[in-house]
Amino acid sequence: MPNSLPKHKKLILFDGVCNLCNYSVQYVIKHDKNNIFMFSTLQSDIAKTIITSHKIDIEKTDSILLYHRDKGIVTKSTAALKIAYHLKFPNNLLGVFLVIPSSLRDGIYDFIAKNRYRWFGKRDRCMIPTPDLKSKFLE
Repeated sequence: MPNSLPKHKKLILFDGVCNLCNYSVQYVIKHDKNNIFMFSTLQSDIAKTIITSHKIDIEKTDSILLYHRDKGIVTKSTAALKIAYHLKFPNNLLGVFLVIPSSLRDGIYDFIAKNRYRWFGKRDRCMIPTPDLKSKFLE
């Protein structure tokens, strides 16, 4: 299934029931200047295959994941900043924070991730993409 991802695309795996995550996906779609991102929820079969093959414990990660067929997978703040780096100006400037050690960045990321449902809410089910966005989603 991960081979269904075109070679030049990057796959963002996100929590499909998290309102913050869904808003973030909509934001990325709007600002993806080079149309390089595709999306799938962490609850999908393709996500489960990728997570299992990369031996990621999703219970401990609680994270957005960025997957590329050739480059593997990155998590947490590194994933978020690498995504931002590929977006339109000025979002791409956030990539400069990659120089900060991930142990420091991930502390902030983990705090937000831990509180995201309380602060932003949770959906009963994963988002369903509109017909015009369906091609950006792998299921």
